Amino acid sequence: MLVDLTVKQFLDKVSGNDPVPGGGSIAALNGSIAASLAAMVAGLTIGKKGYEDKAELMEKIQKVMLENKAAFIADVDKDSEAYDKVFGCFKMPKETPEQKAARSAAIQEATKFAAEVPMSVARRAYEIMDMIAEVARKGNSNAVTDACVAMMAARSSVLGALLNVKINLGSLKDADYVVSMKKEADELEKKACEKESELLKEINRKL
Repeated sequence: MLVDLTVKQFLDKVSGNDPVPGGGSIAALNGSIAASLAAMVAGLTIGKKGYEDKAELMEKIQKVMLENKAAFIADVDKDSEAYDKVFGCFKMPKETPEQKAARSAAIQEATKFAAEVPMSVARRAYEIMDMIAEVARKGNSNAVTDACVAMMAARSSVLGALLNVKINLGSLKDADYVVSMKKEADELEKKACEKESELLKEINRKL
């Protein structure tokens, strides 16, 4: 399991010659970093003087972020497994028409899965951006830049995951599926960039 490696071991694998872990796993890792930082800022707010009225909100945010952190961590390995699944299908026999048909169908199914895994990451990373903005605006002001880094990591998670969605869509024959996924990807990319930009501009004016 990739997530059981030390940070150095994981980065050594990323910098190696194998195609996995690659950009999809890193996008999921960025999501886990975003959620972790937001949980930290929420935790630094709970119980602090002057933030008593924010305790309930921060407890909720912390809980949600820890749940999302766990989901993103699972996706680090899931993305690499999706790649391996596609690669494995290309090794299937193709000597007879029946084998060719079975191989083609398997490749299409595996490629859809390889698109859906990063799309799930992108959706989840986008969904936590509003809570990250809340923790930046209402949480412990001494940790506001940590919340901003969380927002940046979330945006990177969304955009990185969506690139992996798009490259897999290029191999799919289901036109309706491709159009639907591309439309969602474009919307998520636009909205994620807007949310990050809005928060960073606001916070930078206050620094």
